[in-house]
Amino acid sequence: MTWLILVLLLFFLGPLLVYMTGGARLRGDWRMASHEPAGLAPDPTSVREAVVHVYAARAFAWRGAFSVHTWVAVKPANAERYTRYEVIGWRSYRGLSPVSVSSDRAPDAQWFGANPGLLCEVRGTVAEAIIAALPNVVASYPYADRYAIWPGPNSNTFTAYVARHLPQLRLSMPSNAIGKDYVSQGWSLTRSPHGTGIQVSFSGLLGMLVGPHEGVEINILALTIGLDPLGLAIHLPGIGRIGRARRP
Repeated sequence: MTWLILVLLLFFLGPLLVYMTGGARLRGDWRMASHEPAGLAPDPTSVREAVVHVYAARAFAWRGAFSVHTWVAVKPANAERYTRYEVIGWRSYRGLSPVSVSSDRAPDAQWFGANPGLLCEVRGTVAEAIIAALPNVVASYPYADRYAIWPGPNSNTFTAYVARHLPQLRLSMPSNAIGKDYVSQGWSLTRSPHGTGIQVSFSGLLGMLVGPHEGVEINILALTIGLDPLGLAIHLPGIGRIGRARRP
């Protein structure tokens, strides 16, 4: 019982600290929340080469204490606008597919008031190859008719799926992206989203990931704790990565 209490404290202390330090709010009016651009995406009128970006921002309201929301934004060569690929939960609640493909919002728009961070950037010919393959990958996403905040499938399940099928991204999913480890119902063994490691998972609730770029991550109840010895960093539930940033 003592060990169980210690484990629970370890896994829920991070989200509590995020909330206490203002990283998330228990309540909020989504109708008034900002979606202003963060200034991270290159201006398509001046940058003509193809661009692929992956972003993460704190989830809305109390969910932000536990997790981030991730999405993919792309601009083909010489295009004048970006296209966002993401899963949005409220679409499912309205009877729509949660998968959204849209150019209506800025690629780096705030997620209901939360500033995004850039997880991955690819440009040039590699970006062109990713953009060409992306529609087919999105069309093959197996959970286009399902959405669940916990343990998935959700927005992070979608982004991780895209990364696994487009290893040119070399994307390491944030450790506090709940849903990233949801691969299928039951046990699964697959490569990590970065493409250089492997992971085993049981319905996104229990599992382990090992890779030269992600380090070692242990998933319990969709919350992740981990160690990246090569990157001199640790991963904590809710908080995410603490330490040096790793390049793709």
